[in-house]
Amino acid sequence: MKNKKVIWSVVYIFLGLFVMTLGYFTYYLMFRSKEVVNSTYNLRHDVLSKRVIRGDIISADGIILAETIIDEDGEEIRSYPYNDMYAHVVGRVLRGRTGIEEVENITLLTSDSRSSDALYNDLIGVKNPGNNVVSTLNHKLTKAAYDALGDNRGAVVVIEPSTGKILAMVSKPAYNPNDIEKNWDKLSEDNEDESPLLNRASQGLYPPGSTFKIITTLAYMRENPDYKDYSYKCKGSTEYEGMTIRCSNNRVHGNISLKEAFAQSCNSSFATMGSSIPVDSFRSLCESFYFNKALPARVINNPSRFEMRLGDYSVKEAMQTGIGQGRTLITPLHNAMIAATIANGGIMMKPYVIDRVESSGGRLLKGYVPEEATQVMTLSEVDYLKSLMASVVTDGTAKKLNKLDVKVGGKTGTAQQEGYKSHAWFIGFAPINDPKIAISVIVENKGSGSEYAVPIAEKVLDAYFD
Repeated sequence: MKNKKVIWSVVYIFLGLFVMTLGYFTYYLMFRSKEVVNSTYNLRHDVLSKRVIRGDIISADGIILAETIIDEDGEEIRSYPYNDMYAHVVGRVLRGRTGIEEVENITLLTSDSRSSDALYNDLIGVKNPGNNVVSTLNHKLTKAAYDALGDNRGAVVVIEPSTGKILAMVSKPAYNPNDIEKNWDKLSEDNEDESPLLNRASQGLYPPGSTFKIITTLAYMRENPDYKDYSYKCKGSTEYEGMTIRCSNNRVHGNISLKEAFAQSCNSSFATMGSSIPVDSFRSLCESFYFNKALPARVINNPSRFEMRLGDYSVKEAMQTGIGQGRTLITPLHNAMIAATIANGGIMMKPYVIDRVESSGGRLLKGYVPEEATQVMTLSEVDYLKSLMASVVTDGTAKKLNKLDVKVGGKTGTAQQEGYKSHAWFIGFAPINDPKIAISVIVENKGSGSEYAVPIAEKVLDAYFD
């Protein structure tokens, strides 16, 4: 009897170890295998590069964004025809792989050419052409965003709300990946203001300014079922224990509804609103929108931050947070996702930048499909927020967009920085009743969102709907 217990104990131990091993193996295959395969420490790519010419990276509209060319001496050179325009999203292979070049490294170094061609090339000692990666990026839109951003520091992100496809992702200042070796010492200098190697679109963290009033409004709606009856008397500023929050240009809005407060971006109203929302509810709502966690996006990103929590906040901070200041930080990609979620009926899609993989001959090898991340709003909440965002364009701070042929919904933002000019924000979508694209624009240390971010959004929207 005692021996049987010992035997069964040993069986259970080995069974447990087997289940744990199987579980880890499954986890590795699903979540870690691609990371390890594409790691710079994995020497497999060195072996593949001796047999395969790295494949092309192509835009959704058929433009080559990265290719391998052979120079006069027979040397392979990775070429980026549009220089710095796609530097961050497409990436580079020298001085550390980044962007799509990193994520799809093994894919680009794998050849699925016809077996007869591959066999012949192997026999004569010629490298086989690698597979091509077709991105979701639209060249026309990307160029429009790149040109519109001009010499400003900042970023533009454009997403298709119904799928999560990233149609454009531009970050400035950028660098020319064709000259990365020559300019590496200068590029790698620790210059906090420039940081050309940083993808501001997905990794830059900024105070959201008044674009965050979308979240504040939603939080207030959930705490106050009579929100449509909201009324506030704006005197141009509001004070609390020596802190004064002013409306833009000290403007006095007078008696205003929630829609008017949103359209005119009344700081006094939203600061008061922010202080009335329970902190635990506010934080829970923000975390349902993926604050304080990695975004469900197939691009490298930094988590946005919502710092307020029970026991670690003050009324002053709550008021600042209500208008998108305080300790709250967000990436342009995340802000684009929030706009896209409203445009998509409250369903947040997982953003992605790779559409499919093809052989060098154009044969489809793998296709990526849209995936839902979460549903964060009801349709009634979405409809009301859409009406508020429409009023920003028709009667509020983004009136410049009212001249477009399509109806746009959006929110401007002016995020203050102590000792610097404000960051200019705009997020939105169009058309208002059947959204095709969502956009996020930030211009660093320039001024108001209506003056500097809205004109950039206008040019990108115009390029899409032209």
